[in-house]
Amino acid sequence: MKKFIAVLAVVIAFVGFTAMQASQSEFKFEKETHDFGKIPQGTPVSYSFKFSNVGSEPIIIADVKPSCGCSVAEFTKTPIKPGEAGTIKVTYNAASKAPFTKSFTVTSNTKTPVKTLYIKGIVE
Repeated sequence: MKKFIAVLAVVIAFVGFTAMQASQSEFKFEKETHDFGKIPQGTPVSYSFKFSNVGSEPIIIADVKPSCGCSVAEFTKTPIKPGEAGTIKVTYNAASKAPFTKSFTVTSNTKTPVKTLYIKGIVE
């Protein structure tokens, strides 16, 4: 009887863990990298990454973290229902002359819970 209960507990744990991993919400971004090209120094630039929910459950974005203090991100705070679209607007403060590549880490409830978006360009 103890072996039966142990096997049953393992099966229930496996099924529960698998169910937690099977999120049915998923991003589809128009693009995941944006190249600003050449931009003037001292002028902040922004880009909105557009995405749609191609899954069967709502997408909830928990956070979007920029890779440095020179960038900020704004994102859709309400759940994005299946078939609907949302945006993640990123802004880079072009303070110093140099080429740049910055990343934004998106944390959500999707099949890929951590997604990275990129911006790049050259500050002149």
